[in-house]
Amino acid sequence: MILEIRLSNFFSIKEEIVLDLRAANIKSKNAKALKNNITKFEKTSVLKTVALYGANASGKSNIIKAIRFCSMMVLNSHNHNENITFNFKKFKFGNSSKKPSNYFIRFVNNEIEYEYSFSLMQNSVVTESLFYYPKGRITKIFTRDERLGKTKKEKYSFGSVLKRPLDVADNTSNKTLYISRASQMDREIAKDIFNYFNNTFILGYLGHNAPQIENLFNVYKQQLLEALRIADSDIVDIKIRKVKQQGKNFNANLQDLTLSVEDVIQDALQIKTYHKADPSVGFDLITEESEGTKKLFVIMLNILDIVSNNKILLIDEIGESLHTDIIEYIFNLFRAGKRAQLICTTHNTRFLNLTKFRKDQIFFVNKNEDASTDLYSLYDYSDFRDTMDLEKAYLQGRFDAVPFVNDSIENLKSILHNE
Repeated sequence: MILEIRLSNFFSIKEEIVLDLRAANIKSKNAKALKNNITKFEKTSVLKTVALYGANASGKSNIIKAIRFCSMMVLNSHNHNENITFNFKKFKFGNSSKKPSNYFIRFVNNEIEYEYSFSLMQNSVVTESLFYYPKGRITKIFTRDERLGKTKKEKYSFGSVLKRPLDVADNTSNKTLYISRASQMDREIAKDIFNYFNNTFILGYLGHNAPQIENLFNVYKQQLLEALRIADSDIVDIKIRKVKQQGKNFNANLQDLTLSVEDVIQDALQIKTYHKADPSVGFDLITEESEGTKKLFVIMLNILDIVSNNKILLIDEIGESLHTDIIEYIFNLFRAGKRAQLICTTHNTRFLNLTKFRKDQIFFVNKNEDASTDLYSLYDYSDFRDTMDLEKAYLQGRFDAVPFVNDSIENLKSILHNE
């Protein structure tokens, strides 16, 4: 369960932005009716879903990209060589290139709250820290500051949790996160954190740390068929078999760290769908089904696993190739779950409706005058009442996070006729 994420100096993000999933104390009639939109950790109410809205180029995707990058640092930095440059960009303007980029996440794993953070220059780790609340009181696991001296003893400070912590530090270069190395060196609490990022915080439907499609299908086939039926699909059966690999290498898109359905399935699996009209005739999923059906197949498999096991899903553009009713179906699956969470971006304004979402579930992403990304919640607008038309207000620019398009006939003629 994620409670809070903070980012600064990543891509178009300059000053710190805060994505807070701890629910606000909203006592309106609408909010009370949306009790399934929140879950509980101890005495804290936590949002199950949040949706980020904003104009193109406002920085929505950069927020998702930055979170993915930071998660992948935890998973992969123990493999970094001396010549590596981290795969992210700092804010381009001003003197941001001389400042570190910062990441902070507050999360719950095995009913214990953790605070983990690190800061980076383009080719080195600057600071890193991990605290937790095992008995309701904050306890240090370790802190690290590469600026404090030349020796590991000067740079690191440890609590009493990790065994032989300095041995790990001695094997941790300035290209590597300590938590990543400690997990590799079999330190228990570090392995818990690594497994949280690897198994619980799912960064997309495909690639990275998403479970293998075949494994998911073997577990959730019957639930998948029922989920597709509810989604008004006429698919009545699906069969999967492995086919011989042809030596194809899959390369994730380095910008958003994603793979396509075709990349994952082609040359590895043969997936046949069977329809109500004639269940004896098979269709190849990749070549004979629509883009929406292919995506829905992968999405539903992942969501069944995520919701069943109280995981977190991070998605950029949840509406891509999907009908609005299917997007709402996905939101409703998370509402029906116990503790699973969804963080997504979208342009679909149908969900700007306070009978479907609480004010604190809706975030706006806006580009400031200096081209930096700003993030804020509808809850910040205390004067916006539940009875107002939220979709209309958003499209009219009440919350800034929309493009202001001056497409008058005169302007369009000047483009078309070069006047």
